[in-house]
Amino acid sequence: MLKNHTAPLQTRKITWQEGKTAFEGHLSMNAAKSAPLPVVLVIHDWSGCNAFARGKADEIAAMGYAGFAIDLYGEGKTGQTTEEKMALMKPLMADRALLLRRIQSAVDAVKTQPGINAKKIAVIGFCFGGLCALDLARSSREILGAVSLHGLLTPPPQEKQKTLTPLPAKILVLHGHDDPMVPPDQLLAFEQEMTAAKADWQVLVFGGTRHAFTNPEANDAAMGTVYNATAARRAWIATGNFLSEVFGQ
Repeated sequence: MLKNHTAPLQTRKITWQEGKTAFEGHLSMNAAKSAPLPVVLVIHDWSGCNAFARGKADEIAAMGYAGFAIDLYGEGKTGQTTEEKMALMKPLMADRALLLRRIQSAVDAVKTQPGINAKKIAVIGFCFGGLCALDLARSSREILGAVSLHGLLTPPPQEKQKTLTPLPAKILVLHGHDDPMVPPDQLLAFEQEMTAAKADWQVLVFGGTRHAFTNPEANDAAMGTVYNATAARRAWIATGNFLSEVFGQ
């Protein structure tokens, strides 16, 4: 069941380094819950770690966990226009090994924070962040579960990143049937990949739903990014139930 807590949240900015780049994250914790808390990494879409991503970390904290909205672009950079967002995302999509190092650096950073249960870690991601969540799950033995919300599903080149078999993390993909960025053949290929990896996987498909359906600011029908309030509500309930299962509470 999706949990609802009304206690005030404690939030703080976390900074860490990967290579020569500095990163910023937003850690949110429920003041009424006893530490150490399970932690959920929240990975942003192509915009960067903006108010939407930070808000989702707060919603995770309201469930009774710790929510950690991470920055993958460095120094908290965000894009405002389509061109700016693409310029930020494209280098990481072209170098999935670098992308994975950045994601793992955020995992390492949050594990050292006071009040965090380093043995109970999950990850969720939106759009580009969904791809990131799955990349982490493909490679990590630390992650208990990964949720992709209208995420990209294409795996990294297998010669550069092998998927663990059997895959330790449980997987939940929340997908819009009419998402033009993830056509049916890509979804089928992902399902076949997860089956071959002997993963515990689920795909929940929402009819009449396009890309970015959880984001109220998604309103570009030509691009295929359209908010769907009903699908967003159902997806968040499914996310809460999944986290309760993987954390065993």
